[in-house]
Amino acid sequence: MNITVGIFDLFAYSVPGALYLALLAYLGFRLDLVEPAAVAGVPGVLLVVAVVVLSYLLGYLAYPVGALANRLLPRRRRRDPRAEFRRRNPAAQDRDYVGADPFLLLSGLQLHDADVAAEVVRLRASGLMLRNSAPPLLFAAVAAVVETFAGPRPVVAAVSAALFAAVSVVLLAQGRKIGHWASIKTLELCFWLPDVDERVRRSA
Repeated sequence: MNITVGIFDLFAYSVPGALYLALLAYLGFRLDLVEPAAVAGVPGVLLVVAVVVLSYLLGYLAYPVGALANRLLPRRRRRDPRAEFRRRNPAAQDRDYVGADPFLLLSGLQLHDADVAAEVVRLRASGLMLRNSAPPLLFAAVAAVVETFAGPRPVVAAVSAALFAAVSVVLLAQGRKIGHWASIKTLELCFWLPDVDERVRRSA
């Protein structure tokens, strides 16, 4: 269980937080708010620890920004994991558990077999990592637009701005897709849980 939680934290918080930290570091150096010599003088171990801790904290604090960006980006189509699961698995049409809360089902999976549930956790963490990595890249695109007019390499800055903006949109779309896969995988694994329908009926 400790490994699973560590992977979730790494994907959902630390990786996006590292992107925020890289953007802040770039802005700090670019605006002469931070001296490169001062950073170079910090002991290596202390610097690594600071980067890891700050990445996690920034990723945690900026988590709502990823959720907001996900809501603001228009959806080309609505994905319904329950409808797709029922369509692909006719034997599950009348199963009670299919309509249950997905997080409740995941908790049941974790109690039944933590190793099996780890695959769902990994998918959820990957989807959140992609979603939460989109905003810092969008902010980087804004910084690149400013560099297009104020920086010494306007062509490079303009190309970077377009790439950052495009990648941020792709990350949000892929994050939604992987989140959908996580919901499907939850339903597929719970299909084989003993007495899952009875437990869901009792909790209703």
